[in-house]
Amino acid sequence: MIAHLYLRASTKDQDAHRAKSAMEAFADDRGLLIADTYSENISGTTLNRPELMRLLDTSNTGEVLLCESVDRLSRLSQADWDVLKTTIKAKGLRLVIADLPTSHMMVEDKGITGQIMEVINNMLLDLMATMARLDQEKRVERIKEGISKKKIDEPNWKPAGKSKNVELWSKVRNLMTKHPTMTADEIATLAGCGVATVYRIKREVKV
Repeated sequence: MIAHLYLRASTKDQDAHRAKSAMEAFADDRGLLIADTYSENISGTTLNRPELMRLLDTSNTGEVLLCESVDRLSRLSQADWDVLKTTIKAKGLRLVIADLPTSHMMVEDKGITGQIMEVINNMLLDLMATMARLDQEKRVERIKEGISKKKIDEPNWKPAGKSKNVELWSKVRNLMTKHPTMTADEIATLAGCGVATVYRIKREVKV
């Protein structure tokens, strides 16, 4: 059975490919043939992820969307999670999460037993997606509390914020200008950055 491997890391992580080898072994053990790997460094709280959207666009009915864990797929709001689930179902994809054993049965049709397991699996998916979202919300709240405390302790303190990599931004913008027909993936490869960075720069400079 054909599978599409989705790998995601937050923008603070080192590499979205961290789990690639383990996931390839997981797929091989279960007779899944990985047709393509979709990897991006982007927050799981946003639904508009270029590589995830590409996966949903290029995959076919009956194939597998393979992911390491639910939080790699979603830290979405309930509304956005519902949209993603509906899209996956409408596409006819089988969602298999490596660390959720009930989803492994989605690889095969197993009659009434499979139908029962699908109900149980969907409930667990919703639960884990909710836990992933709550974990993210707590993390954000802790950061806000830390900033508030810092400001109280040091009234003149201001967050440093993230500085843009001027050289990288200039390189990406030049590639966009000189090669308007080049895809985001091709630009990312030439510039040595993630495709999410290319989309972000493109959005800000409106190229």
